[in-house]
Amino acid sequence: MSIMDSILEYNKEFVQNKEYEKYQTTKFPDKKLVILTCMDTRLIELLPQAMNVANGDAKIIKNAGAVISHPFGSTMRSILVALYELQADEVAVIGHYGCGMTGMNADPIIEKALQNGMDQNSLDTLSYAGVDVEKWLKGFDDVEENVQNSVDMIRKHPFLPENTPVHGLVISPETGELTVVDKPE
Repeated sequence: MSIMDSILEYNKEFVQNKEYEKYQTTKFPDKKLVILTCMDTRLIELLPQAMNVANGDAKIIKNAGAVISHPFGSTMRSILVALYELQADEVAVIGHYGCGMTGMNADPIIEKALQNGMDQNSLDTLSYAGVDVEKWLKGFDDVEENVQNSVDMIRKHPFLPENTPVHGLVISPETGELTVVDKPE
């Protein structure tokens, strides 16, 4: 049985048993918070528990490294939608220690993509088109510096509602302890 087959089988029982009822809430976050964090599997349950965030309390956006790579990309758009349309009032960028994006460079990913069927011509075309694949796939050297960079990009964004608190934190994936990188007073 494939992973998806087992998920779909479980889902049928979940719906039949009305297990969804305990998760029902609105699309508006009760704590009026939008969180940008990493997609690391260790944070799925740990981060909300460590922050006392329950289902329905916050909008949680996840990507590799909690990185905002472009001020007009989908991550920033999601933050702005949460602030303007979904009643969030504050933003928290939360990285984590031991992140897989720390020290990552593009070469292994490019090599694996080529081994898995990507054509060298496609890679060359991206380069000719002005896409810096090395930069796009590069990680960061320091998680706290990365969080601060994302916080700064949000704060400087022309669409950010005036006086929106934007916080930067780093969580320990072992203990859940939060370290403040930047918190407005």
